[in-house]
Amino acid sequence: MFNWFRRGKEDNKNQESSPKPEVEVTQELESTLPTAEVDPELLWSVKVLADQGRKESEMATEELDWLQRLRQGLGKSRRELANQLKGIVGQGPLNQKAIADIETLLLQADVGVEATDYIINKLESQVREKSLPSEEAFDYLKTLLCEILERPLKYNAKKQFAPDQNSLNIWLMTGVNGAGKTTTIGKLASLAKKSGYNSLIVAADTFRAAAVQQIQVWGERSQTPVIANPGQNTDPAAVVFDGIKAAQSKNINLLLVDTAGRLQNKKNLMEELAKIRRIIDKKAPDAKVESLLVLDATLGQNGLRQAQVFAETAQLTGVVLTKLDGTAKGGVAFAVAQQLDLPIRFIGAGEGIEDLRPFSSYEFVEALLS
Repeated sequence: MFNWFRRGKEDNKNQESSPKPEVEVTQELESTLPTAEVDPELLWSVKVLADQGRKESEMATEELDWLQRLRQGLGKSRRELANQLKGIVGQGPLNQKAIADIETLLLQADVGVEATDYIINKLESQVREKSLPSEEAFDYLKTLLCEILERPLKYNAKKQFAPDQNSLNIWLMTGVNGAGKTTTIGKLASLAKKSGYNSLIVAADTFRAAAVQQIQVWGERSQTPVIANPGQNTDPAAVVFDGIKAAQSKNINLLLVDTAGRLQNKKNLMEELAKIRRIIDKKAPDAKVESLLVLDATLGQNGLRQAQVFAETAQLTGVVLTKLDGTAKGGVAFAVAQQLDLPIRFIGAGEGIEDLRPFSSYEFVEALLS
C-alpha cells in the first residue's frame, strides 16, 4: 500500500549526499514513448521526483497524477508570477532595477511584506558579492522561496508529518466557514485510509447543523465512521469525549475533529478550544495532538489576517492550504510561513476527494515557477 504520509522518506534522506539526476530520467522516459504520446506535464512530474532523488521505478502513478494537478492548480499564479519573473531576470545579470521590479511583483502576488523583504535583502546581498547571470538568479530565487517555506520546520523534529501508528493521533481542524474545513477533513480521512491508517471523524462543529450533515456525507464518501450528536447546540467537548472513547475502543490511529470556525467572538472560540483540549488531556493524555488551520488560498492577504487571529487562540501547529484550483494566488503560502512561522502540512488543488496531499516546499516552488 502506498503511504502518502511517508512517501519518498528514505530517498529524501539520501538526497543531500547524492547529486541530482537532473533530466536523464525524463529523457529515458521520453525515449520509450511515441512522440505523439509524450505529455509535457508528465515529463515535468517525473523530473520533479527525480530531482528529489527518486528512481523512475519507485515513482507511483498517484504521485505523478498529483503533481500534474498541483501544477494545473497553480496555473494562474505561474502565469502571473513566473513569466514576469523570467522576463525581469532574463534581461541580463541582476541589477538594482531588476530587484526593485521583483519586489513589486512579489507583493502583487500576495507573498507578503516580510517574505518579500527577506528575499530582496538576500538578492541585494548576493548582487553585492558577485554578478548573478539570468539562470543563476532565477535558481537562487527558487532557493530563497524554498527556504521561507522550510524555515518553520528548522527547529521542529517532526519534519515528516504523519500519524504515529503506535498511538492515538488527534488532529483538531480549525478555520472559518467556507474555507473548506469540512471538505478537507473528508479528504484527509480518505488519504489516511489509502495510506493504511484507521481513522475516525468527530463532528464537533455543533453550532452549525449543516456542518454535521456535511461531515457525515464526507464520512460516507471516505468510508470513515463519524461520531456526531444530532442535537442542536450540543457541547462540542462532549462530542470529542465520545470520539476519544470510540477511538480507544476501536484502536483508531487518527481522530479528525471538526471544530467551530467563528471569528466574530475570539473569547468564545478560545474557551471552546480550551475545553476540548482539557478533555483530550484528561481522556487521552498520551495522544499526539495537532491543531491545523484550514486556509482558503483565494483570500490572499485576507486569509493571512484570519490565520493571525486563529494563531492567537488555537495553538496552531500547521496549516492546510486549500482551493489552489487555478484561481488562487499561491504567494500566500510564503506569507503564512514567514509571518506566522507555521509549516504548511497539506495542500489542496481541486474539489475531488483525491485533490489533497502532503505539502512539499520543493514541489510547490517548482509547480509555481517552472
